[in-house]
Amino acid sequence: MNTESPVKRTALYDEHVRLGARLIPFGGFDMPVQYGGILKEHDAVRHRAGLFDLSHMGQFVLEGENVAAWAETLTINAVASMKPLQARYNIFCNPQGGAHDDTIFYRLDGRWLLVVNASNADKMWTHLNANLGDSGVKLTNLHGRNALIAIQGPKAVAMLQRHVDIDLSAVKYYFCAQGNAYGKPAILARTGYTGEDGFELFLEGEDAAGIWSALLRDHAGEGLEACGLGARDVLRLEAGMPLYGHELTEEITPVQAGQTWALKLSKPAFVGKEALAEQLERDDFSRIVGLTMEGRAPAREGYAVFMGDRAVGEVRSGSLAPAVGNKNIATALVAKEAATVGTSLTVEIRGTRHQATVVAMPFYKRPQ
Repeated sequence: MNTESPVKRTALYDEHVRLGARLIPFGGFDMPVQYGGILKEHDAVRHRAGLFDLSHMGQFVLEGENVAAWAETLTINAVASMKPLQARYNIFCNPQGGAHDDTIFYRLDGRWLLVVNASNADKMWTHLNANLGDSGVKLTNLHGRNALIAIQGPKAVAMLQRHVDIDLSAVKYYFCAQGNAYGKPAILARTGYTGEDGFELFLEGEDAAGIWSALLRDHAGEGLEACGLGARDVLRLEAGMPLYGHELTEEITPVQAGQTWALKLSKPAFVGKEALAEQLERDDFSRIVGLTMEGRAPAREGYAVFMGDRAVGEVRSGSLAPAVGNKNIATALVAKEAATVGTSLTVEIRGTRHQATVVAMPFYKRPQ
């Protein structure tokens, strides 16, 4: 008997088909991996603007007077100190310090929005409900109902400004505003996952296709491109942003992933605090590093990493990086002694070891 869940479709599925996207199952949804090609889409985001369907991401609404205090007990970063209309990156951990998921909280008027990874949406919904207790927090699951569109790139803000009724220049990075896009209600958040400036638009599912197609129609002459998951993965890797399941897992902690900037050990007790504090104090853990490869051989997830003749870790993500001189770059989880910037390592690719060098991340920073 086939017990697999049927693959779902976002509100933009018909638009992806119309544009000739190559669709793959991802996070439980049929999602576009590319349209005109990953390199073309990458170029659009780095130099003009790209449009992404992120409607597969989990969206949970949290309501009640105790949301912030309750969330503080489950997350490594502060929640209660968030200002109205602020967004903040956060990680939910298990008692051993491993990551359940990395997320973004948005503090809206009278409610909170939590965005979780698509592949973790069911797990996170179960986790939140299991920890409700008598908090008085009310949860609403919008996963698959509401839509999320991102417009990213150096021209993205100017493009979007023509179609919204708020001043986007007044919205700081990791803040949001409530307004209208093409006359439809939207939460406009200055957040993203590409290393470029831009906005993410939280929309009613029924409004998404009209806004998506209107943006592409109105800005085709300025180089706006529909972009898929393939380009998004290259962009986020160049920008040094972790991808759940790769740089963060139930076994790889935020400390190992280099996300200690988000870890607030000054907070009262939260799940995973003791394990993370102990890991930091011991400082003997394997950790995520950036690698640049010599030559044209690409590093892929799972490839073994060596220092001399000793295996010291494995590759977690890898890609050709157009924004870094078309070098092959990677992240790897390696032993502490192999993690110093400048260290020479090798990556075993199909039985042959290829030279690699540990480098600082991010690999790419957008021009200011």
